[in-house]
Amino acid sequence: MLRGIARGIVLVALMALTGACGDTTTINPTPTIVTITETYTGTLIPASAGTFSFTTLTGGSINATLTTLGPDNSKTVGFSLGTFVTASKTCTVILDNAAATQAFSFSATASSIGVYCVRIYDNGSTSTDNVPYTFTITVSHPN
Repeated sequence: MLRGIARGIVLVALMALTGACGDTTTINPTPTIVTITETYTGTLIPASAGTFSFTTLTGGSINATLTTLGPDNSKTVGFSLGTFVTASKTCTVILDNAAATQAFSFSATASSIGVYCVRIYDNGSTSTDNVPYTFTITVSHPN
């Protein structure tokens, strides 16, 4: 009698294990890339430049926009996107527009964690006015 009960328990356990061996698909969730937006403002005096660095913690899209430029937004300035060298505090330019106007934008892709930078500089266009130019740069990047 006990043998019959033991066989029944073993049989039920085997059926339970067999039922668990069906076709199952494992879905690995795709990590969500969080994008943050940073805003940099400043004043560009004749024959000067400004550099702003930011860090990405993963790969993804980087968009840098010269959002505002004044007092005359029809003037051009130099605008660059690159990698930031922390030791020397310099921006190694990867993309450059030597005649960017207000609303100009760079779109790039960071392949990994890194420190990147945007740079704005007087290309000679604003020097002729001999007045400071204010600017706003907006950068969205993976956090």
